[in-house]
Amino acid sequence: MQWYPIKLTAHVRTYAFGERLIPELIGKSGLPDGTIAETWEISDYADTTGMVTNGSLAGKTLHEVTLAHPMDLVGVGWNGPHFPLLAKFLDASHMLPVHLHADDATAALKYGAPNGKSEAWHILWCEPDATVLAGLSGQFSDDELRAAYKAQEYDRIMPRYPIQAGDTVYVPGGIIHSFGPGTLIYEIQQTSDLAQTVMPTDLYGNRLSSEQWDANISATLSELKNDYQPKPNIGLGITFPAGRTRYGAVCKHFALERWQLDDAVTHDKEGRRCSLLSNVGQPVALRFEGGEDDLQPGESCILPAALGPVEIVPTSEDDGADLIYAYVPDRQVDVIEPLREAGFSDRDIATLGHVFSD
Repeated sequence: MQWYPIKLTAHVRTYAFGERLIPELIGKSGLPDGTIAETWEISDYADTTGMVTNGSLAGKTLHEVTLAHPMDLVGVGWNGPHFPLLAKFLDASHMLPVHLHADDATAALKYGAPNGKSEAWHILWCEPDATVLAGLSGQFSDDELRAAYKAQEYDRIMPRYPIQAGDTVYVPGGIIHSFGPGTLIYEIQQTSDLAQTVMPTDLYGNRLSSEQWDANISATLSELKNDYQPKPNIGLGITFPAGRTRYGAVCKHFALERWQLDDAVTHDKEGRRCSLLSNVGQPVALRFEGGEDDLQPGESCILPAALGPVEIVPTSEDDGADLIYAYVPDRQVDVIEPLREAGFSDRDIATLGHVFSD
């Protein structure tokens, strides 16, 4: 089969915390009217699996393609129940719920799921006073945590950090978090949607019964971890002849980089793993063996492992290209060695997440 950059339908969610930042600031087209809280750009989660919109695989779901061609699509030696990465744009015009996602061990034990959800947020835009709440600010008893959640006094137990555009926050499964208002992010995560919340309302703003609220808090406490402290970081940058890349977050599940290109670059992971591109700037051309396509503002695609070299070409002479690049890394080859060669210490590199450990 002749592989090519794969585009998918986006799954839209209309949660109460969103407004219209995704079409207005990223320029993503084809979205319905009304609230757009999230667009799941690349997804193979349950019934949200995207449908291929281009090329010879058009009409097939990402799930079908993943199961039929696991190594060609994802990478040499890979197999699994679904495509391993989920990428989305998320509009936190209003504050997100304070919530957490199960880690891998909890997902398997409690839900019989193949994996939990670690994630990273890359801040695309935010108001000058925007912040994130992430992790716990100390050791607390369940009773202390429950009292703070019931009083909705989250700053009593959670650190609050200022953020700016270009920051990235890595959040492992089990770590409680929130961000917004006035924030637009790109999120890369494991393929999962397991979540627990401590809020008195659901994701659509509907008030919960007291019994349901208490039950949700109890469920959250049973999954809560306090073994990692997320903090916003500006990332580690490397300059190359065609532009710049900045590493924002790294763990065994994913790596996230921000590419800003002045000229064309050739991408090829030599079959090891696929990559995801999401365009947050001007249109780019994608040239590969057997064809050419483009990536418009707000569009995303998968570069299959078996695709081979693909030339990524900015088509705007004035603005270049601005892309989010995500992939399942070989941390030593893809992250540690390039950053060491660029002069960064292991202490610097460790700020990106779980780089040296799981």
